[in-house]
Amino acid sequence: MPKTENLRLPENSRVVSLVYDGLCTFEFGITAEIFGLDRPEAGPNWYQFKSVSLEGQVLRACGGLTVAATGTEADLYRAGTIIVPGWRGPDEPVPDKICNALARAHEGGARIVSICGGAYVLAAAGLLNGRRATTHWRFAEGMAQRFPAIEIDANCLYVDEGDILTSAGSSAGIDLCLHIVRSDFGAELANTVARRLVMYSHRQGGQSQFIERPVPLRREADRLSSILDRIQANLQHTHTVSSLARHAGMSERTFQRRFRSFTGLPPLKWILRERLEQARIMLETSSSAPDDIARVTGLGSAENLRLQFGRRYGVSPLVYRDRFAQRPG
Repeated sequence: MPKTENLRLPENSRVVSLVYDGLCTFEFGITAEIFGLDRPEAGPNWYQFKSVSLEGQVLRACGGLTVAATGTEADLYRAGTIIVPGWRGPDEPVPDKICNALARAHEGGARIVSICGGAYVLAAAGLLNGRRATTHWRFAEGMAQRFPAIEIDANCLYVDEGDILTSAGSSAGIDLCLHIVRSDFGAELANTVARRLVMYSHRQGGQSQFIERPVPLRREADRLSSILDRIQANLQHTHTVSSLARHAGMSERTFQRRFRSFTGLPPLKWILRERLEQARIMLETSSSAPDDIARVTGLGSAENLRLQFGRRYGVSPLVYRDRFAQRPG
């Protein structure tokens, strides 16, 4: 959840992605795809995107590519949002010029964002001291040892501290960038961007990183995938471990073990998460009453909806709707 109390268009829609020698190509591509493409459906206030280098204008990137920045250092200081898309390595020192520039831009009011190992750059600049942050799970322990003033959380996809945002591994950078669009422009436009990316529209930042889970056997994966589809299409119905295991043709013990291996959660916790996710979408996109939302999502009653929603998202359903519901115009 962003810390802003009410959804609003960004006061400064200029977005700069930092580029550097040894650039992580995929992470940079995320920023260019989400913030750099023209989106007529967004209206005139959509982001203005540039890349900026503080190490020269022609750079080498991963995969044998060369990159030429489109902006200048002056653009960095004019930006409302600055993104560090990864870093060339956890043991690679961050030049003082980059650290000083990011610190100066942040003091000037810029929102600073890192993707994956880009958190090292923010840490080196002192921007994460006394804050909660995340990075790829492989880097978390080393970063915590090197920067003890930072509260490293390796069990989430991204952390939104308002003016500083950090994401875990590369794909979590997509989730964080969509979260920024969602915070700035609302759920409908964020969902439109996600559809163009053929991406799941929204994953909460607190969702766990997926760490070294075994890939299930094809036949087992097909069976479990069909179970997930069946549940999502029938959230309003009662689902038990017994009924799901029977449908999958497994014993209850085997089903629970393989379901958890496949999704990272026990069956009933996964179902609750999906129900709350559907409730959240309905709160944003419809005027349905809490009782109706609870019935459609299988949560039973408005009282249970309030209880479970508050536990997961930290606010009541009506407060969430007030902040994030789509509004005409």
